[in-house]
Amino acid sequence: MKKKIAWVTDSTALIPDHIMGAHDIYVVPLEIIFEDGTYADGIDLAPEQLYQKIVQANYAPKTSQPSLGKFVTLYERLKEEYECAIAVHLSSDLSGTYNTSATAAKMVDFPVESVDSKLMSYPITSIILNGIEQAKEGKGYQEIAASLREEYKKFENYILVGSLDQFYKGGRMTGLQYFIGNLLQIKPIFQIKDGLFEVYEKVRTEGKAVKRMLEQLEKAKQSYTVKHVQILHGNVLEKALELKEKIQSKYSDVEVLVGPISSTIGAHAGMGTLALAWRNE
Repeated sequence: MKKKIAWVTDSTALIPDHIMGAHDIYVVPLEIIFEDGTYADGIDLAPEQLYQKIVQANYAPKTSQPSLGKFVTLYERLKEEYECAIAVHLSSDLSGTYNTSATAAKMVDFPVESVDSKLMSYPITSIILNGIEQAKEGKGYQEIAASLREEYKKFENYILVGSLDQFYKGGRMTGLQYFIGNLLQIKPIFQIKDGLFEVYEKVRTEGKAVKRMLEQLEKAKQSYTVKHVQILHGNVLEKALELKEKIQSKYSDVEVLVGPISSTIGAHAGMGTLALAWRNE
């Protein structure tokens, strides 16, 4: 008897172990390329090791989507055990992972519904958990996937990039933005909006940036129900925990999750990155 739905994602999603262990979730790693070789995100390289390597390297690392073969192999395997799969991947505007996954599914002749999350990191996990709940209610996999494709509209995220230098070298911002940011020591707050990075606001200091992010959360709380907030960080756990403390002392009804950004994201955003994300209900 085959199990119903397999859930597929990539390593930019942050999936805590207890969630991973409790559900049928399969993660295909992206790759991080240093001059000494290629590392599978989350498997060969933990986030804290990544920042050490970046400091020692002569060049900023590059990242690469998983190969078509990796997805084909996974779908071949899942076909034996499951009736179908729903694949939720990081924004197709930021990586070719989503397209590669969808192409592989067609080659294997296994029913896979592909969902472009238009987001990254823990929000992808939230989307998958939402889908798992819908499956428990007995909804069909196509109906679930259709509703998950609309989920990104409910998420808000604010990102303080740790290293503008790395972000720029990774091709995530234009030369002029980078030049101005560096020249005036501006701390831009970025957002992933409709799948793309954009500058939300430019502030002078990290303290002001964090304050702005918290103001946005306050605004969201006034208009919507916000039950869960995620703080994602690039190897700055202390700062993340301080932020958690601030949020929890103000909102006793909010559950705050703290976790590392994946190495793939860290390779672009750099050490010191701090992001805040939540879903407006």
